[in-house]
Amino acid sequence: MPVFYALLIQGVRLMEVSEKSSSSYHLGPPWLFKGSALYQLHLVKADIARAFIPKELKLVEAFGYTLGGLFLAHYDESPAGKFDELVVIAGIVWNPPTSCAWAARVLVNSNEACHHGRKEIGLPSHVAIFSKRNVEHTKKPLSRCSSLLSMIGISSTCPKQLAHSEIEVSEIEGSSMMHMCNISLPFAVPKSSKSGMWMGPRIRMSLPSFSGQTEYNSHLLKYACQMECSVRAVKAAKVSSPATKDTHKHSRDAHSDYSNQDTSLLAEDNAWNRSISVLLSKPILALEFNLLKMQVEAPKFVVPDSKKSQVRYSSA
Repeated sequence: MPVFYALLIQGVRLMEVSEKSSSSYHLGPPWLFKGSALYQLHLVKADIARAFIPKELKLVEAFGYTLGGLFLAHYDESPAGKFDELVVIAGIVWNPPTSCAWAARVLVNSNEACHHGRKEIGLPSHVAIFSKRNVEHTKKPLSRCSSLLSMIGISSTCPKQLAHSEIEVSEIEGSSMMHMCNISLPFAVPKSSKSGMWMGPRIRMSLPSFSGQTEYNSHLLKYACQMECSVRAVKAAKVSSPATKDTHKHSRDAHSDYSNQDTSLLAEDNAWNRSISVLLSKPILALEFNLLKMQVEAPKFVVPDSKKSQVRYSSA
C-alpha cells in the first residue's frame, strides 16, 4: 500500500510540473474559471466556526449555529487549466451591509492553484487527490398500468438508468497522503443543455468572502467572486470521513516539552479535525451550478477599525 500511495503522489507531482508551463495566473486579475459546482449549506456549530475566524470579524450566528458547508467544483478552464476544488466553509461573518463567507480549508489537485490561493488570495490551500467514480443503477417503473400513458408519450414503463458520483478526497502532506472525506453526489451532473436534463434558470450573483491571516499571507483580505450559471436545487451530497487525525503522530519522537514546531503541528491537526466537523455537519440546502463562469477579483486589504468595531478597505 505505501508503494501505491507513493506512485499516486509521484503522479500528482508530475502533473503539477506540467501545469506550471501553462499557467496564466501571471496575466493578472480578474481570473476566470469555467466549469460546474455544488454549493451546499450546513448548520455549523458556532464554536467550531469561530476557531477559524479572526477576532476582528463578527460571526453571524443564531441559537449557537452559523451557516457553513462546502463548495465542490470542477473547472474545465482556468488560469491553471483543469482542476478540482473543495472549499470547506466555516461560517458567515458580518460585513455591513452584507455578509461574507470564511473558508476553513481549501483542497485542490493543482500545485499552481494551491500556490496562487495561498499567496494571492490568502486562502488555507492544500494539494489533494480527487479520486472519482461513477455508479449507475436502474430505476424500476412505478407501475405497469402506465403503459397507456407511455404510448402517448407522457410516461414510460422502461427502466431508467440513473447515475451518481463518488469522490474520495485525500490531502497530500509531505510524502504522505491522508484520506479526508468521501462525497457521494446523488445526481448526475449534466454536462450541457443537450443532455436533456433541466439545469435551472440562468442567474448572476456575487459571493464576497474574507480570507488571509495565514502563514503564507498575513494580511486580512476581502475578495469577490462574480458568478454566472444555471442553478437548480438538488438533493444534498452525503459526506463521510474516517477517524480524525492522530494529533500525537507528529510528536511521537519528541521530548515531553513541546517545541514551537510541535505546537504548530498540533494546531494544524486541530484545524484538520474542525474542518472535518464542518463537512459532517447537517446540510440544509444544496445548489448545483452548471455552465458556470466565475470571475475572481483581486483581493483588497482589510484595515480593522477598533473604534467602530468594523472593517475598512485600502485602495490596493
